[in-house]
Amino acid sequence: MADRLTQLQDCFDQLATQFYASIRYTITHHPLPPPPTHLDSTTTTTTTTQNPTQTTTSTTDPPPPPPPSQQQQQQQQQQPPSDAPTHRPTTPITFFSSLTELAHDIVLKTQQIEILIASLPVVALETSEREQMEKIGVLERELRDVEGRRAEGVGRERDGLLGRVEGGLLGGAGGGGDGC
Repeated sequence: MADRLTQLQDCFDQLATQFYASIRYTITHHPLPPPPTHLDSTTTTTTTTQNPTQTTTSTTDPPPPPPPSQQQQQQQQQQPPSDAPTHRPTTPITFFSSLTELAHDIVLKTQQIEILIASLPVVALETSEREQMEKIGVLERELRDVEGRRAEGVGRERDGLLGRVEGGLLGGAGGGGDGC
């Protein structure tokens, strides 16, 4: 049983790894262009407000650029971490065929997990905790009875061997004195 449980745990670990690899592949190889990292500071924002009695249009310029130290801090915050995946797009056909293969691998792994689960004993699933505890009690009593009978048999055998050894020693000592 422990062997099946170990196999099941290994399969779950492999499934988690496949999920991670699939997500990472999707992030790094999707055919869409990456989003812009910053907006152009020369753009202007136009806001239009309409009231039933009056229409107002206002144009606002972007906020002034921050001082150089703040600007450097913002650039550092916008840079992706060194372990972030770089975007390496592939053709849509290659991307979707790879996704199909990754999905197929995940489905196969889940089917393998289902087979391992089905091969586990169902006794634990069909009985309540109380019934299981009663069964354990019965088995413990049987084990004590068998151990008691084994100990009695070993004791009788030991006594029989001890008697024969004593008889041999006593018989050998009396016969050895006559022959000297």
